Amino acid sequence: MDTEIFIINGPNLNLLGRRENDIYGNRTLADIEILCKEKAESFPGASISFFQSNSESEIIGLIQQALDEASAIIINPAGYTHTSVAILDALLAVKKPTIELHITNIYNREDFRHKSLISKAVNGIICGLGAEGYIM
Repeated sequence: MDTEIFIINGPNLNLLGRRENDIYGNRTLADIEILCKEKAESFPGASISFFQSNSESEIIGLIQQALDEASAIIINPAGYTHTSVAILDALLAVKKPTIELHITNIYNREDFRHKSLISKAVNGIICGLGAEGYIM
């Protein structure tokens, strides 16, 4: 049985490698996509679809698309982690196995980043492992 995993990345992650390298590291989102595709190749029948959007509505559309097209979701909601009830509601509606991912440890940063609205809809959280967190 084939396994399609949607990896959905939120706002400003398209700037990885060019923004706040001391916080987010030097890898670009394209580098991370290559890591993920290489990892997926090591599992027969597994594939990924890799997305990034700065638009909340596009992210919600991708989550809804996963209902029919994906077996699971990995989501790095970035700044929407702390603000988007709409993304939370989409994940709750779709009910796919979901991992919330953050490059940094959100609990070791500014106080406002300690609260994730998305966490209520996910099966697990990976944070603070840098780009390698994507392949965990």
